[in-house]
Amino acid sequence: MTSPTTLATGTAFPHRADALERHLGDPWDQDNPLGFRHILAADEQGEMFTAGEDALDAYGLNAEFVPPAYGGRLTRLDDLIEIMRSVYRRDPCLGLGYGASSFIAAVNIWTAGSEEQRHQVAGLLLRHRKVSVAYHELAHGNDMAGTEFEAMPGPDGLLLNGRKEVVTNLQRSDAVVMFARTDRRPGSRSHSQILVDKASVPAGRMRYLPRFTSVGMRGVQLGGIEFDDCPLPADSIVGRQGQGLETALKSFQITRTTLVAMFNGILDTGLRTTLRHLTARRLYGRRAVDLPEVRSVLAATHADLLLCDAFATVAARAIHLVPAETGIYAQAVKFFVSKVLMDAMHRLSTLLGAHFYIREGEHAIFQKLLRDIQPAGFGHAARAACQMSLLPQLPLLARRSWPTGQPAPEELFRLDADLPPIPFDRLAVTAGGRERLSSSLATGLAAEPALLLAHPVIRQTGDHLTDDLRRLTGECARLPAAELSVAASSSSYDLTHRYVNVLVAAACVELWRTNQSHPDPFLADPAWLAAVLARIPLRPGHPPARLPHDLEQRLFDELVERYESGTSLGLVRRGLTGHHTKEN
Repeated sequence: MTSPTTLATGTAFPHRADALERHLGDPWDQDNPLGFRHILAADEQGEMFTAGEDALDAYGLNAEFVPPAYGGRLTRLDDLIEIMRSVYRRDPCLGLGYGASSFIAAVNIWTAGSEEQRHQVAGLLLRHRKVSVAYHELAHGNDMAGTEFEAMPGPDGLLLNGRKEVVTNLQRSDAVVMFARTDRRPGSRSHSQILVDKASVPAGRMRYLPRFTSVGMRGVQLGGIEFDDCPLPADSIVGRQGQGLETALKSFQITRTTLVAMFNGILDTGLRTTLRHLTARRLYGRRAVDLPEVRSVLAATHADLLLCDAFATVAARAIHLVPAETGIYAQAVKFFVSKVLMDAMHRLSTLLGAHFYIREGEHAIFQKLLRDIQPAGFGHAARAACQMSLLPQLPLLARRSWPTGQPAPEELFRLDADLPPIPFDRLAVTAGGRERLSSSLATGLAAEPALLLAHPVIRQTGDHLTDDLRRLTGECARLPAAELSVAASSSSYDLTHRYVNVLVAAACVELWRTNQSHPDPFLADPAWLAAVLARIPLRPGHPPARLPHDLEQRLFDELVERYESGTSLGLVRRGLTGHHTKEN
């Protein structure tokens, strides 16, 4: 068996992730102060897990959100995702409330902030402090252009007026990146981002609103804030005045891709918890895990996890390698991966039966994870908002990209290929109708004709989606302007679903094709590729197909082997601490 610390590069997994895994310890150990028992106690109180935050301080997790130029360790987004999955496997509230919320805020500063602002935010994070970001207002949801909170010219700079609601860590942070109206005229240049150092706010000009309680992520502190003629210096603006929406759209390409990929860690623990329960439980004179329908659901869920991992991995690498195209891929990842993960956790709950509903006992962590995974679909940006952003780009893609057949570079998929630094300065607001991942499906299948014979599913799904891209080229090129807005018909929105399916399949096929020499033989096995292709929901609004029996058995065996050996369940295995069977 491949070493559990083998990573995508084919060398030892970056020591930081292994060190964090060891640092946090076995979550099932009742005596571990960082284990599930204590995580659940904090959840019952609706508070952040203090011991977990202290442990992440000791590890220095915030350094993972800071580029090396400013004293941190943020070099590769795929590394960041893996590191954060170790946190999300245990407590998604720590993942978001300690870590990801500061990362979302900081990316805006790395993208458009001044040198002074970058050093300021880096200094806060490296001292274990928090930075929050206030984009949305309850009255406007994802319609950021409707933002009413304003930062208008004042006697000595800016005057802040208005309120923001449902902001993570608002009261716990030292600084806030705020999306504000800086021009009362309509248009895309009417808003800016403002970096507010709360320590410099004059007394009486800022007040906190009551905390918002939530169904999931109970410990995460969701707050509100209101400003009344609060003066700030003019250099508080991040980037140029009127650039706020542009900066946000660029930053979203990084955060939407990475955050939803981190949620894979929740499904990893959900699968382990379910398998742990079903292995010990006996029904109808046998172990529950030996029932055919139970195995079928477990195998399909493992395939879904691999499917999400494959697409998110390619999208994260795309930010480094083809940043001009990531405006497409980030929206697609958020739209696709979040639903697959949420649906998979729901299916697992049906296997646990009444046990998934119980808030105490050995498997109580599952009900917390089931609640905590829900923000994957609406947090930061709703799936529907991402779909709405993709739709108006389809006609230009149909004219400029899909007919050319130009594939993406192989480095995008080769897991042993180095990645350049994160190109914050090269992100584009839109892809301009240019992307190459979709064309990689046909070229990848053509380059490996023997692959089509490896399993019928590969040919069937590959042929269906390559043909569908040709159909989409004609259908999308003819879309009238009325069908490119929020008022578009459901059939037009279905076009985005079909297009995203092509992107997902292309990522999977090319990951398999370009990693045949990877040290883990699982990656070279076409069975995983056939299984994940079988799980792509080809018909909008309908569930994916069941796995053929041979693929079901292969994925189930792989799941059990990894569970028993204590290795992660994604495409590239790595050793975990204590995530294995009771006997171990």
